[in-house]
Amino acid sequence: MKNLKLTIVALLLSTVSFAQWDQYNPNPNNDPANASKELLNPTNHSLLLIDHQSQMAFAVESQPIEELRNNLGLLAASASLYEVPTVVTTVAEKSFSGPVFPEIREYFGEDYIDRSTMNSWEDTRVAKRVNSFKKEKLVIAGLWTEVCTLSAALSALEDGYDVYVVVDASGGTSQEAHDMAMTRMIQAGVKPITSLQYLLEIHRDWARSDKYNEVVKISKKYGGAYGLGIDYIKTMSKWMTGKEASEAGKN
Repeated sequence: MKNLKLTIVALLLSTVSFAQWDQYNPNPNNDPANASKELLNPTNHSLLLIDHQSQMAFAVESQPIEELRNNLGLLAASASLYEVPTVVTTVAEKSFSGPVFPEIREYFGEDYIDRSTMNSWEDTRVAKRVNSFKKEKLVIAGLWTEVCTLSAALSALEDGYDVYVVVDASGGTSQEAHDMAMTRMIQAGVKPITSLQYLLEIHRDWARSDKYNEVVKISKKYGGAYGLGIDYIKTMSKWMTGKEASEAGKN
């Protein structure tokens, strides 16, 4: 019965979400209603960031920590730009795990839910906060992938959420631990995405001039080779023509 109610609410919210998204769409040739309902848009999801803390990071072996921090910065900046409802959780912040990554503090301040449970979904404050947003989709990233990310993702999935996990903004204690956790989640129905994919999926149309400059700025800062490519073409265009190149065909 609980899952049925959540499903009904999600279907209703889906219609509302796409209607709200139209106001960010100045391109007359773009109809967001034609897009797959599987895709994330700025209004159909919330974000849960779990335990991106110093002590948790020390044990991450699935990718270099500087890469994880960069990807997390990309994710946090993108969600902040589009005002995606976000919950940040910590575990034993003051007594064991330490401060949250600067990449989160920069965009979301220090409004955290500190808990003792490994599964953040078992802390009623976390589930209540996420439920209050009334979004059908939930995007999750956390440390470690095989414990905190997995347990929250499977729990939210069972509660009726359409769950997406940002693979490259999550990290495990080994590559095997990370990969097996992702495999287990995918088998259960969780959808894997990456941080750059997240930004481009919710932006979707370069004609959205209200966010264009900010998206370019985020891409240049965190987008790796893609960001360098943007910086290159815009700089070269400005040197040669006096105007910056634009994906939207406008300055």
